[in-house]
Amino acid sequence: MEDIEIETLAEPPLRDPALVEGLPGVGHVGKLAAEHLLEEFDSDLVARVYADEFPPQVGVDDDGVASLACAEFHAVDAGDRDLVVLTGDHQAQSHSGHYHITDAFLDVADSFDVEDVYALGGVPTGELVEEPDVLGAVSDADDIDALEDAGVSFREGEPAGGIVGVSGLLLGLGGRRGFSAACLMGETSGYLVDPTSAQAVLEVLETVVGFAVDYDTLEERAEEMKEVAEKIQEMQNQQGGMPTDDDLRYIG
Repeated sequence: MEDIEIETLAEPPLRDPALVEGLPGVGHVGKLAAEHLLEEFDSDLVARVYADEFPPQVGVDDDGVASLACAEFHAVDAGDRDLVVLTGDHQAQSHSGHYHITDAFLDVADSFDVEDVYALGGVPTGELVEEPDVLGAVSDADDIDALEDAGVSFREGEPAGGIVGVSGLLLGLGGRRGFSAACLMGETSGYLVDPTSAQAVLEVLETVVGFAVDYDTLEERAEEMKEVAEKIQEMQNQQGGMPTDDDLRYIG
């Protein structure tokens, strides 16, 4: 295969579509949010991106059928405006790979006449957060006011270390290519899958894009993770503290 291959599966008419990216990262915040949109709304798989920068493996479904690692784009009917949701199980394995794959993702977005891009992810706090704030970054300063009105915080020096991976490059490369790009990052511990943070990010996206989604399943998962967190807290108290990672950075 080529280094990167784009497989277009459908070309539906879309209404002022916005790209929403949710790939694996800290707390799986973005991935949880993107998958929740696909679970709650009608959607169609419209494109796949294959790349030799993804891990050399296949997924195997319940029937034993294998599929090559890829990223997927789904057209989502979210009400008055459509979404193009990008998700998958992997990110690139090299610095250059991140650039090339993100460019391919933007090519797909361009083919669907997307102008607005929203990268979703988590920003690590190193501790459990019950009511996470959503931090923001944008490719164009003119977009800050609208996001602040929706509850997004812009803090000097945060996220520490910047934004790496696809979420960061969607802003950097997307801005250079004329997209209006924003990254919405929910606060999260950094060491647990975090449905609560995913919901906080989606609530902001609801306001900004203009749709309504049910959160029952995310809230159920959040309760399950709360029980896990309580057990971790007990272990932390018994052991005198959790191990820290001085190099913890946002990757989304």
